[in-house]
Amino acid sequence: MTGTVIQSTGSFYEVRIPSGEIIICRIKGKFRLEDKKQTNPIAVGDVVDFEGVGGEGNINKIHPRRNYIIRSAPNKKEYKHIIASNIDQCVIIASIAQPRTSHGFIDRILLTAFLYDIPSAVIFNKHDLILKEREEQLLKELIFTYNELNIISFYTSVTKNENTDQLKQLLQNKTSLICGHSGVGKSSLVNCIAPELDLKVGEISKYTEKGLHTTTFARMYTLPFGGNIIDSPGIKEFGLLDVDPNELGHYFPEIRSRMNKCKFNDCLHINEKGCAVLEALEAGEIAATRYISYLTFYEELKSNKKY
Repeated sequence: MTGTVIQSTGSFYEVRIPSGEIIICRIKGKFRLEDKKQTNPIAVGDVVDFEGVGGEGNINKIHPRRNYIIRSAPNKKEYKHIIASNIDQCVIIASIAQPRTSHGFIDRILLTAFLYDIPSAVIFNKHDLILKEREEQLLKELIFTYNELNIISFYTSVTKNENTDQLKQLLQNKTSLICGHSGVGKSSLVNCIAPELDLKVGEISKYTEKGLHTTTFARMYTLPFGGNIIDSPGIKEFGLLDVDPNELGHYFPEIRSRMNKCKFNDCLHINEKGCAVLEALEAGEIAATRYISYLTFYEELKSNKKY
């Protein structure tokens, strides 16, 4: 029988079959030995074959993945951890205040999605909590930057019901990975557009002004208006994998589009003469925040660091 993994705890898997029934499955030992540098042999979104009766089964085959979002494992930096597979888009939920999401964190996820040819969107939630003019200006600049790169970006507020219909339209009839830091309001946003799901909502630590984890494992939910979301646990850090530092520019659209105009074919766009990327940066055609991310990622990848 074939089904889709909707939750993985590491010891058992919930698999949804076409009828809508959910079967609790385990995996055979051979799957754990195929890639010793991967923490999870099966991820939410995987299509699997299994054998079993009475509401339980054993997974014996994983179908080829059409894509996935991957990062380095939090506690084993050299290991891969697949967050979700077979998705139509990656939707990053961020916030400018309470808590603050860095542009570097956003760019890490965007780079990984671009690497695996997955469309992305950046949604800035908690617009109602922006009280400072410089924060509002930063929000406008980031939204403009991402929209210029053909990455859908806008702000939302559950409290003021701002642009929630736009988010609903974005998610409709697609399988979307929802990811971001803890506390940015992922669950609140989903509950706003799909109250039937009634996801658990977390709190913000008064001491650190950061979110407290509420989601323990990634889980796929069916949206009542069509489509699926994969709600992932809050991501504190996002380590990059499978990227050659010398090819990093290929995964920044604004750099990739200008590479052929550089004087040298092996230009790294750091301090070379005749670099079209540096000229565009100087002319204000490339956002400084994005270029800073590029330099940061290059140094980390070159030194084999993850963060």
